[in-house]
Amino acid sequence: MTPFASRPIRQETLKKQMIKSMTAFARESSHGDVGELTWEIRTVNHRYLEPHLRLPEELRSLDVAVRARLAARLQRGKIDCSLRYLPPAGAVGTLRINRTFVEQLLAAGHDVGLLIGRDVEPSPFELLRWPGVIQEQEPDQDQLTTAALLLLDIALDTLLATREREGARLEQLLLDRCERLQESVARVRQRLPEMLAGVRQRLAERLAELKAELDPLRLEQEMSLLAARLDVDEELDRLQAHVAEVRDVLTRDEPVGRRLDFLMQELNREANTLGSKSADVAVTREAIEMKVLIEQLREQIQNLE
Repeated sequence: MTPFASRPIRQETLKKQMIKSMTAFARESSHGDVGELTWEIRTVNHRYLEPHLRLPEELRSLDVAVRARLAARLQRGKIDCSLRYLPPAGAVGTLRINRTFVEQLLAAGHDVGLLIGRDVEPSPFELLRWPGVIQEQEPDQDQLTTAALLLLDIALDTLLATREREGARLEQLLLDRCERLQESVARVRQRLPEMLAGVRQRLAERLAELKAELDPLRLEQEMSLLAARLDVDEELDRLQAHVAEVRDVLTRDEPVGRRLDFLMQELNREANTLGSKSADVAVTREAIEMKVLIEQLREQIQNLE
């Protein structure tokens, strides 16, 4: 009877993918006829999939199969994957004596005794200490391999469930920052008419101080040019579009980390342009707040697969 009969693989329950964090840990053990097996898998963020394996000597042949399973279930992240194996406790009672080798040893010892003129019978325990006399019964390799890979699948299920839980937490944090970004954009839009009115007033006051006589039509033209230079409608539109795209990406049934990272670059570019165009303290503060929120988003997105 397989030691895993009561622990079916949960692959079917994980068909619906969610966004995943690249930071997670899983540890699964089993005890059975083949001995004790323990898988430990730890993942952290990385641009690519980078597995590092540590396998016991008895299971070195699993290297290719383990890498294939990791690649099939994980897309990104640095992976430390280790397997520990302990033979069954009863294996000591299944030792066998290599009779042919013992007979050869006794014959060689007898020949040496004849050469030196003194035949000495070795004790049984002296013979048992001789390398190769005792043959340990090897576990069934096929059974051991099957058990190890089955347990690996269970460990990967646990790991993916952990990554999804952490991903759900990060998703909520990202959505909260997106909401605050949209609120900031709305405040800037509301502030724009007052900002332009303030610029017009400051320009008029400056001209009055200089006692300059300027044709009203020319003044209006200068104001129009200044308003065009200060116009941030396009930046605000693009900020809103990028935030909407972030929300949309978070709903996709695929790895989203790289796409979101690119969107953070676009958001940061628009926030920088907004700040450079600003002629109002309140708008400048909003641009700084946007950059802080975008940086917080970027930091968290680094952990997403």
